[in-house]
Amino acid sequence: MPKTTQLRTYTVRDGLLDEWVERWREEIVPLRLKLGFAIGGAWVDREHNQFVWLIAYEGPESFAERNALYWSSPEREAMGLNPDDYLVRTEERTVETAY
Repeated sequence: MPKTTQLRTYTVRDGLLDEWVERWREEIVPLRLKLGFAIGGAWVDREHNQFVWLIAYEGPESFAERNALYWSSPEREAMGLNPDDYLVRTEERTVETAY
């Protein structure tokens, strides 16, 4: 399958931005990498209480299929991490490299 890259923007609940970033870095990133995803970077926009990151996948499955595997994995379930506890809004855009 061709490489798919998503730009994800999360608006985080007031007071939880730093906790979200820590849990994302310590729990989500290692599992994403283990499952073949690449993380292109992550940024915090404190003024808007947002977390922005790039995630990509290029492999034998589609991004959607691999993402479903991530969500259904025992490791993901073991995190006990419900995004709704942290995130007010999520936006996902599929993007292409232009430069």
